[in-house]
Amino acid sequence: MTKSDRWIVVTGAGGFIGGHLVADLLRRGERRLRAVDCKPLDAWHQVHDGVDNRVMDLSRRETCEQVCAGASRVYQLAADMGGMGFIETHKASCMLSVLIDTHMLLAARDCGVERFFYASSACVYAADKQKDPRVTALREEDAYPAMAEDGYGWEKLFSERMGRHFREDFGLETRIARYHNVYGPLGSWEGGREKAPAAICRKVVEAVLSREHQIEIWGNGEQTRSFLYIDDCVEGTQRIVDSSCSEPLNLGSSELVSINQLVGLAEEIAGVRLTRYYAPDAPVGVAGRNSDNTRLRSVTDWEPSISLRQGLERTYKWIYDAYLRRYGGRLGPRSAPPRGAHTRNR
Repeated sequence: MTKSDRWIVVTGAGGFIGGHLVADLLRRGERRLRAVDCKPLDAWHQVHDGVDNRVMDLSRRETCEQVCAGASRVYQLAADMGGMGFIETHKASCMLSVLIDTHMLLAARDCGVERFFYASSACVYAADKQKDPRVTALREEDAYPAMAEDGYGWEKLFSERMGRHFREDFGLETRIARYHNVYGPLGSWEGGREKAPAAICRKVVEAVLSREHQIEIWGNGEQTRSFLYIDDCVEGTQRIVDSSCSEPLNLGSSELVSINQLVGLAEEIAGVRLTRYYAPDAPVGVAGRNSDNTRLRSVTDWEPSISLRQGLERTYKWIYDAYLRRYGGRLGPRSAPPRGAHTRNR
């Protein structure tokens, strides 16, 4: 079998990032693409014609062997995950993704895969370096001494190490990106698995449609993050896969904002001013997290460039339209008055 006859495999292809990655590979002229996800096809974020789309359970080793058969490159994105509300309440489910990572690495090794990409997360970083909203941007070495996000973060860190040792012991070329809060159109925006930008956009849409002009914010809103737009995520992923760097690399924006600032930006885009209700007992994660892109720039001569304003404008418009398609002018079933006890008028 020649290289041109071999498959490129994307797992988690029914998810937000996976769907965009398959679309990008098609734009790049790849035609032997195998897209795999455990969800039924009608639940995939994107389904592309001309692709070997498969609904399969990758927690089983024999399934992974079928997926990797004849493959030259694997993008391993499959995982049970979501936003902070999900990962803080589904820690065991998140850790069970280790079955997928283990079996995919074994299958890639045994099937002669040439390059294996692993989608890790900024949740691997040590918690004691993220206690201040004015956090110093995290460098790749800040994952150690290990104190990862409980559940999801530990699983990601363990699988990073496993990928490293598969390279050292078996010669499997591995590449690893630590994604920082990826967002954009065609992502989850309700149901509990959505990330903060999508959740905030949905809440602002609901405030506009309800004309109540109020919004609930988890925590005190002072926690900080950086948010990576999906186009930059896909571009960075491809650059990391094609690079010679086998160590984990940050893939995130370095534009640090507070959740309050994120809400303010969504308000500006929507043209509204909202009363803010705070839910101090809601899941919020670490106090601050940002991406140091020094190593990424050194390796790829590139870093994310799409501003939060640009990306959030596109995301808000898409969520607004998606909301109207699903619910018309009515409010969705998850809508409820803010539960927070504290208010601040603006």
